[in-house]
Amino acid sequence: MRQRSLIAITAALAAGALTLTACGSRDDDGGSDSGSGNKTVVIGVDAPLTGDLSALGLGIKNSVDLAAKTANKEKTVEGITFKVEALDDQAQPSSGQQNAVKFVADKDVVGVVGPLNSSVAESMQKVFDDAKLVEISPANTGPTLTQGTDWQTKKVRTYKSYFRTATTDAIQGPFAAQYVYNDAKKKKVYVIDDKKTYGAGLAATFTSEFKKLGGKVVGTQHIDPETKDFSAVVTQVKSSGADVVYYGGEYPQAGPLSKQIKAAGVKIPLVGGDGIYSADFIKLAGAGGKGDLATSVGAPVEELPSAKEFVANYKAAGYKEAFEAYGGYSYDSGWAIIEAVKKVVEDNDGKLPDDARAKITEAVQNVSFDGVTGKVSFDEYGDTTNKQLTVYSVEGGTWKAIKSGTYTG
Repeated sequence: MRQRSLIAITAALAAGALTLTACGSRDDDGGSDSGSGNKTVVIGVDAPLTGDLSALGLGIKNSVDLAAKTANKEKTVEGITFKVEALDDQAQPSSGQQNAVKFVADKDVVGVVGPLNSSVAESMQKVFDDAKLVEISPANTGPTLTQGTDWQTKKVRTYKSYFRTATTDAIQGPFAAQYVYNDAKKKKVYVIDDKKTYGAGLAATFTSEFKKLGGKVVGTQHIDPETKDFSAVVTQVKSSGADVVYYGGEYPQAGPLSKQIKAAGVKIPLVGGDGIYSADFIKLAGAGGKGDLATSVGAPVEELPSAKEFVANYKAAGYKEAFEAYGGYSYDSGWAIIEAVKKVVEDNDGKLPDDARAKITEAVQNVSFDGVTGKVSFDEYGDTTNKQLTVYSVEGGTWKAIKSGTYTG
């Protein structure tokens, strides 16, 4: 984000003094007329706001809300007021698709941030693309979403309205494998995944790199993400001789899995991707989770000079929930939409054109600004140009960053 976009949120904002409700009537070119010459437009948010993954989803929603409030406070787009409307997908593809249809039907919606889950994104992409409504995910990492099903041999962008500020599993899985093999000196891995798009894809890219480095996969298994009893796979891990477990999936299952592995007397670390990088994983894993590892996209937000004001502003705004792993990326996703709206409005004599959605999608492709998470821009596939990743370890009841860098293939 631009420096002026990081001015501290005042106590008045924290108290909710800034009103973001739309009033008045809609007009023909999208947005609601506030009655004072301003248009109110909507940035949609799709995320799991209830259920097991709600900690991450609420962090996404709040961070986009902060971006909208900042833009309104600073009058970033003259004549435009931004409002955030969030829909709960409960991490379910069917719900995500229904939400996409609702967003498309609301003519005030100029862009959508989300979803959290790659499997949910698969159900939403065509709906948004058909409507030329831009979608920017702060968390999706499945390579197929931007580069097609044959991305390993031939990259093809399928949906031009889809972008993301998170880097992909094509990088995250191998990055984790390099750390586990070269830095942690683990040579025998047992690989487990939850059979979902994100988890299975991440496990596959980790496995490929780990084997290439010379590591041995001593066992593989898929789990049912609906269960919390992992005794069968724990028994297999125990007899395999593995010195590390890699789990492709999310924290609601990873935490109990780690706890049950340690309880069986198998004192080896569980390693996962950004889907387990949550404070809730540490709660679920218990004391035995010490030394477990997770990779996550980008550098630690708290340590980035560009993010200090975001962290302060988020706290000042009084949100009840933490911004979690994707807060900075969610803010930057929302800000990319705001920057695109600004460009489109400026190019159209200060107002939104009739084909605002299509123009905004085109503008997002070319946005470039200094954001919370670093430089924000997108490549020809809609992927972020920021390829930074970080390894975290559970130490003293919290996630501690132990190595940042980029994957060197």
